Amino acid sequence: MSLKIENLQARIGEREILKGLTIEIKPGEVHAIMGPNGSGKSTLSKVLCGHEDYEVTGGSATLDGEDLLSLSIDQRSRAGLFLAFQYPHEIPGVTNANFLRAALKARKPDGEDVDAIAFYRQMYARMDQLEMDRSFTGRNVNEGFSGGEKKRNEILQLMMLEPKYAILDETDSGLDIDALKIVSRGVNAMRSAERGFLVITHYQRLLNYIQPDIVHVLMDGRIVKTGDRSLALKLEEKGYDWVKDEALPAAA
Repeated sequence: MSLKIENLQARIGEREILKGLTIEIKPGEVHAIMGPNGSGKSTLSKVLCGHEDYEVTGGSATLDGEDLLSLSIDQRSRAGLFLAFQYPHEIPGVTNANFLRAALKARKPDGEDVDAIAFYRQMYARMDQLEMDRSFTGRNVNEGFSGGEKKRNEILQLMMLEPKYAILDETDSGLDIDALKIVSRGVNAMRSAERGFLVITHYQRLLNYIQPDIVHVLMDGRIVKTGDRSLALKLEEKGYDWVKDEALPAAA
């Protein structure tokens, strides 16, 4: 049981971005991927979730033994994969409550509905955890939301859908310190022995609040160094040039 990525290679157009990336995330584990701009961090998240602009040219990805790359976007979601976007999309005309209820219903057997009372009870409890005003249930998904509100809304979706594996693509981007603490608290509330996380970030500060079990450094489409949380602290101190000096010769 794991989200297992082996020698994954992918490109957009003629540009090769992922050049043989290998990582395995088991239930209960929190992995962080750090790396400079252009290293392939967001590409990895998009490829795993089936973004049509990216072509997989080699390697494999499986979710609990099932070939992830052969599944449609919808099937990947139903199988238990979740992506919190770096730049969450707006969905005009669809309220948060209707969106979440439809997403939950889609995961149920045909003909089975979502219990309305239980749904609203759970949603309100989760919104309270994220310090979201309950009026957001009637607002269209992310429309007119601030950056921090959009990120909280992404974590609300995570908390309601309860996936097996969650990818957080630069969830800290654009957040002030108070919003970062609230979002991180929501993520930490979802940590369990049954759920794996992949946290993608540029900066160590997020990892002060969502503390990873394993930290990977991604450069030029490959994982070049792996360690515990102390690796992130060292990156903060010395920067990515230190990794180039230490890791790339060994990787070659």
